[in-house]
Amino acid sequence: MKKLVLRLSVLCVLLVAKPAAAEVVTVYTSANFAPLMLGDGRGMYPDLIGYLNQRKLGKLTFKLQFMPRKRLQVKLEDGSIDGMVIGMMPEWFDDVEQKKYLWSASFAADRYALVSLAAKPVSPDAPASLVGASVGVTLGYHYPGIDAWLASSRMLRSEGASDEKNLEKLLLGRLDCVIVAESMARYFMRAHGMSSKLHLATLASPPTERRMLAPHSHAVAFGKIAPVLKKLKDDPAWQRIVATYQ
Repeated sequence: MKKLVLRLSVLCVLLVAKPAAAEVVTVYTSANFAPLMLGDGRGMYPDLIGYLNQRKLGKLTFKLQFMPRKRLQVKLEDGSIDGMVIGMMPEWFDDVEQKKYLWSASFAADRYALVSLAAKPVSPDAPASLVGASVGVTLGYHYPGIDAWLASSRMLRSEGASDEKNLEKLLLGRLDCVIVAESMARYFMRAHGMSSKLHLATLASPPTERRMLAPHSHAVAFGKIAPVLKKLKDDPAWQRIVATYQ
């Protein structure tokens, strides 16, 4: 009888016990351009967050949220950031030694490109043609590997709100050229049928690596996703997703 009562008691406990609540981890991005973020909610970053959630990493659930770059930078610097950040480089945060923050392995690589009108191409191989040319750059952005070249080119910098805004200005004839990520430029040209109207020249610079950044306060959650991101480039399922944006 005592054993029966004990078993019933255990059963009652199991029935009323609630499963442990999932821990929601906010992943911030300051990217607002294709193919990383599309206006309809799709994009490489939303797809990557979905990919991580499908891996069912313990009780973790990841949620992507946009935050303007300047605000993101302030929150990282004052330690008030309450999540991780996707698509960043140590060089952008003066953390080459990777001690300020936790950094994942690179899960994607890109390069910068100089985009101009095909009817009036601007080439980085013709320095004389650059002098006095107006070049669109994104407000507040740092361009590791090409900042020195940009300063010595004697082009006239014009800061815009986004890469897409700068490309629109280029098409309207208000800029001579624009510096953007090559992946963004190629996606824009393909999506808008601009391959014959725009000239793209890849700039000689180290690859722009996309990584996940986390404050040390998120070490436990970071430890769950870091191994997954390290193997991402070799995962055929993820490569099929990436291919849809190329």
